[in-house]
Formats: sequence, structure tokens, C-alpha cells
Amino acid sequence: MTADDSAQAGPAQADPVQADPAQADPVQAIAELFASEGAADYLGEDVSQAVHMLQTASLAEAEGAAPALIAAALLHDVGHFTGVVTGHDLMRGTDNKHSDAGAAWLAQWFGEQVTEPVRLHVDAKRYLCAVEPDYAATLSAASVFTLGVQGGPMQRAELAEFEANLYAAAAIRVRRWDDAAKDPDAEVPGFGHFEPLLRALVG
Repeated sequence: MTADDSAQAGPAQADPVQADPAQADPVQAIAELFASEGAADYLGEDVSQAVHMLQTASLAEAEGAAPALIAAALLHDVGHFTGVVTGHDLMRGTDNKHSDAGAAWLAQWFGEQVTEPVRLHVDAKRYLCAVEPDYAATLSAASVFTLGVQGGPMQRAELAEFEANLYAAAAIRVRRWDDAAKDPDAEVPGFGHFEPLLRALVG
């Protein structure tokens, strides 16, 4: 091809950019996580990861929680799927910081009323272990193990910082639902039940 031919042909066309499915429909992307990685065993518990999160959201809904807090309950463990370090690494003794990873991923579409309780739900466990003498005895064996990996009960400075956080109370509510949502016999709705709620919250 000559220079004249190139000029007549016009500028070269770039390859079309492939849209990120999560950007196009984040709720569908989340649904696919529940159906794929979420179907795996929940890190030493008797339910799958997806069932655990659905149970957590169902408990929030049953208590009349606000939509954003139900969404936080539903999505609190997505960081096990979206972080570089996985939930299985956590069970091998490496903190995968799944609360931070999940909150950062969700912040692409959701506001702080969803993401901050997600980010703080591990801290809420550490907080409750420090301030409620009987709380640790209610934890499952897997949760006791991960508590040690995640830093153990909070110390004085951490306690004050957590208590001062605007979303501390919401995170504690998510934590309590989280702890209770490991029942293999519980009947819960599928992910589709929560899709309209999520779509209403997507920014």
C-alpha cells in the first residue's frame, strides 16, 4: 500500500473495546459470583459461601433492616472471591483481608452505607470479642481460628477507634447476622429475591 492509498483509506480503526460485564451489569456479575465461587464450601462451615451470605441477608431482612444494610449483609463476604488472596489462604493462616477487598470492589457501584459495614465486619468480630466476655464462645471453630489470623480481640486504642466510627453499630449488626447464618437446615430465598434491592442501590 502506498502513502496515497493510506491517506484515502483514512486512519486505522482500533479494535473495539470489550465491555467489562461487571461494569455493564454489576448485579448480574454478583449473581454469577454467587453461582460459581459462592457454591463452594464455606471455609470449614456446614454451608456453602453463597448460602451463608443469603442466610445473613435473610436474617437482616427478617429484622426489618434498611435496604443498604440488607445489601451489606448479603455481600459481606464477596472479598473471599474478589481479592488476590483467597478465603482458602485465610484458612491456611494468611489473612486475606476479605472485608477490605470486598468493600473496595463493591465501592465501584455502592455507597458507604453498603460498603462500610462490609469493610468493618471483621473488625466488629474483634471488637465484640474484646467487650463481650461470652461472645467468643458463640463463634464457630472456623471463626475462632480466623479470629487469630485476623489480629485477635481488639486492644484499647483499636476499641476507641472502632467505637468512634460512624458505621460501627451497623457493622456489629452485620456481624451478629453473619455469626448466626451457618445453619445447613435453614430455608432461604435465592439470590433473585434480593436482585431488585441491589438494583435500587446501584449508583
